[in-house]
Amino acid sequence: MEIILHGSAFDIPDDEWRALDHGDDPFVSRAFLGTAEEVGAGGTAMGWQAQHLALHDGGRLLGLLPLYLRTHSFGDFSRDWNWASAWQRAGIDYYPKLVSGVPYTPSPGPRLLVRRDAEREIVAPALIEAALELVARYHVSSWQCLFVREEDRARLEAAGLLMRRGVQFHWFNQKYRDFDDFLAGFTSEKRKKLKRERRAVAASGLRIEALHGDEIDADLWLAIHRHYRDTFARYGNHPAFPPEFFSQAGALLGRRMVVFIAFRERIPIASAICYRDAGTLYGRHWGCAMEVPGLHFELCYYQGIDYCICNGLQRFEPGAQGEHKLARGFEPVPTWSAFWIADPRMRQAVADFVMREDAAMQDYEAETASRLPFRQEA
Repeated sequence: MEIILHGSAFDIPDDEWRALDHGDDPFVSRAFLGTAEEVGAGGTAMGWQAQHLALHDGGRLLGLLPLYLRTHSFGDFSRDWNWASAWQRAGIDYYPKLVSGVPYTPSPGPRLLVRRDAEREIVAPALIEAALELVARYHVSSWQCLFVREEDRARLEAAGLLMRRGVQFHWFNQKYRDFDDFLAGFTSEKRKKLKRERRAVAASGLRIEALHGDEIDADLWLAIHRHYRDTFARYGNHPAFPPEFFSQAGALLGRRMVVFIAFRERIPIASAICYRDAGTLYGRHWGCAMEVPGLHFELCYYQGIDYCICNGLQRFEPGAQGEHKLARGFEPVPTWSAFWIADPRMRQAVADFVMREDAAMQDYEAETASRLPFRQEA
């Protein structure tokens, strides 16, 4: 078997990538990663230097680990901003580091991608071993495998990586017939509040459409990008993705990209960009050109829930943070990221920190679960 490092997702042939078992996750698709790298949001200029680790046997791709060499932590959601100063106090450099994750996308997903007809018990450990060897070769501080799913989590933990818990809020489809059926499980007070929010949007006279990536033309993408860009500007942040990313990725992903758009007559005034696979809807970006009461919740949450019920999706992951999601029926769930720390002293310090933090995160998950809007019997 041979390890090859690729400087772009597009360096790997599409048929080889499609042969990998990635569950059709949109974020570890060749279309998403390659487009992000090509138009700048995930490129070297933004601190994402692709080093995708591919395992080959006789020229045949057996496994792939999406991997980036990073000189800062902006956009990877690793929650390690304070670690760099700790490394500095110890007299060593924290950057560069290696990250297996998706640019600007804190969505749990597959990271150890194995060919469907290959032996996972052989290929996945080989990918991990190769990543650890790369840490030593590049003299980096760490390898971070971020937002991993359960199968990868168990394997990474067995290989000696430190597991760090997070909490997100996800919605689950309990075979609801429609949105009213979903609301039937709420307490009366919470149900009335949510209905008031939806009525306010309906009374505004806006028209809301759900369009897929291959149904959106160039002019509409420019309007959607303005919504997205202005949200970042409002909080003094930099919009990572340029308009070309959304138009190109939308054309490649097709129905795996979903955008909920509010129109006043024919003018798009707000939008929420989402992605999907066969079972899950993923919320990512929101923006608006004018304020309308309740519109944020309508586009970012209620339209997504409606879409999941109508299309038989089992889960809606609307992104990181946001305790306001609890009142809309999104439940706290743990997320996991894995860390290999090269320096033994710092590895022990991080292990102690993660252990203390884990207890607090478990308490936080339990406390937020107690604030869900559902009736006790429901």
